[in-house]
Amino acid sequence: MNSVLIRSLLFSLFFNVVIYASELPNILWLTCEDTGPHLGCYGDTYSKTPNLDKLASKGVHYKVVWSTAPVCAPARTAIITGVYPSSLGAEHMRSLVKMPSFMKMYPQYLREAGYYCSNNNKEDYNVEKTGKVWDDSSTKAHWKNRKPGQPFFAIFNYLMTHESQIRTRPFQLKHDPSKVRVPAYNPDTPEVRYDWAQYYDRITEMDARAGAALSEIEQAGLTDNTIVFFYGDHGSGMPRNKRYVYDSGLHVGLIVYIPEKYQHLAPPDYKPGGVSERLISFVDLAPTVLSIAGIKPPDWIEGKAFMGKFIQPSPKYLFGLRGRMDERCDLSRSVRNQRYVYIRNYMPFLICGQHVSYMFETPTTRIWKKLYDEGKLKPPKTYFWEPKPPEELYDLENDRDEVNNLANSPVHKEILSELRSALNTHILSTRDTGFLPEADMHTRAQGTTIYEMAHSKDKYPLEKILDVADKASNLRMEETNFLIKSLDDNDPAVRYWAALGLLMRKENGVVQGEQKLVKLLDDKSPTVRIASAYCLAQYGQDSNYAKALNTLKELSDPSKNGFFVSILALNVIDNLGNKANELKEYLKTIPVEDKFAPQRLKSNIPKLLSHLLNTNIATQE
Repeated sequence: MNSVLIRSLLFSLFFNVVIYASELPNILWLTCEDTGPHLGCYGDTYSKTPNLDKLASKGVHYKVVWSTAPVCAPARTAIITGVYPSSLGAEHMRSLVKMPSFMKMYPQYLREAGYYCSNNNKEDYNVEKTGKVWDDSSTKAHWKNRKPGQPFFAIFNYLMTHESQIRTRPFQLKHDPSKVRVPAYNPDTPEVRYDWAQYYDRITEMDARAGAALSEIEQAGLTDNTIVFFYGDHGSGMPRNKRYVYDSGLHVGLIVYIPEKYQHLAPPDYKPGGVSERLISFVDLAPTVLSIAGIKPPDWIEGKAFMGKFIQPSPKYLFGLRGRMDERCDLSRSVRNQRYVYIRNYMPFLICGQHVSYMFETPTTRIWKKLYDEGKLKPPKTYFWEPKPPEELYDLENDRDEVNNLANSPVHKEILSELRSALNTHILSTRDTGFLPEADMHTRAQGTTIYEMAHSKDKYPLEKILDVADKASNLRMEETNFLIKSLDDNDPAVRYWAALGLLMRKENGVVQGEQKLVKLLDDKSPTVRIASAYCLAQYGQDSNYAKALNTLKELSDPSKNGFFVSILALNVIDNLGNKANELKEYLKTIPVEDKFAPQRLKSNIPKLLSHLLNTNIATQE
């Protein structure tokens, strides 16, 4: 082939790429922290958001959008991958797991298609990055730094609405606290009203920043070439919103503006100034942005594109998840349709309001707990501090605060069954890894990724494990014999859930299974040993108490057992309260960290020990 022909082909290829790139829309994402749909365009008359309301008047806002997880790191993991964090083993707050080699983060696909990708600047993913993801991810990242004529994908993330910023003091309020709508689950106190008012003030500050970013696009003459998204990363930073799989913790606003030039990429229901009824999940964002760029989302992506060339039908349900939240272990799942929310609590013996140190920095949390402890609250304001029901069902049309549980309502039996079935189908189809204790999840995945382990039915018999977890946590006494038999199963996750099931049946369950539980104190699995020790220390005979406590003592040291075993043992010790008092002197002597744990996890054990021992153990590193 002669050089002239080669040059001609290269020029043609370059020319076609340039032409294609010039036809690609710019994409601007304006995101913020800890913000539910508390915007004027969503009908919130207390909120002052003129810039976002203007954007919504030119575009469309989506009525029902869920963030997948009610806290930032797993929520952002869903966004960057298009995969449910529970499929990846990445549901736990500030964990860090590997993705399979065949997966990429969506900016990598965009960059391959010619986009300049900038992120200003929060990442906070629970999965490790492989290769170059962003052209720039920093406080200086900006679409202006792209090559001339290059299409851009740019994120600007606003921090002023974060949980930490709604409790900074002193602060000069602009919203009148007397006009705050106090949710039915909160006590009506000055502290609560102040926090809610400050939250709305911060939203107004964020709105101004968003307006400035939109003005910058307009001044650069790019409005007609730029598709704009706005969304918050999960519900508000107020307690019982953030971290919880209620609609209040997962529901966010989403506004999308599509210029006339790119109306062919718009969904069928797009109408300027309109409202879309389509259900949107955060796993849908990655495939949508790929679809806008003309890239077919890979088959492993679990979300559905709601715009662009590869748009898919609207899902019927949205799904939420809750795992470990900082230093506190838990497991809940939720699902909603247009009207109802169903929640399945697999650890109903744990209260919603477990002591997460960061959450207790908020004045609302502290005054709420104080009033509860003093016996000054009545239902539904007491529910947050009491054991959860196994199932919850709420009618959002008539109960926006989700305080009237309809799970036992004969009238709602059909919708309860429908949503329960939808959730179970989702858990099985996505190979939800949350039913493995975190330590076991990592052990079982040695030599591969958690995702790939979970997609092997031989390595992860989820159907069997889910069945035991379901029967363990439904609290029905007729399941007791099944749970006792399951203590002999060859899978440690089954034995773990069987032991927890007996714990949840209190004295009746533990006494019947006590002989087997004692044997499990010497089990090969540390998490099974911990669950058995919990049963025996809490409800067993006095003769087994010392050995149970000694098991928890042995497994509580992170330097010997690793973070994941230690955090579980320490949670149990704290939950035992006075029954574990004799361990406190020993706990003052243990190292406060596992040197092999990811840096993101380092503060959790010190925080838990500080609360458990009522001392600032975190400073003793």
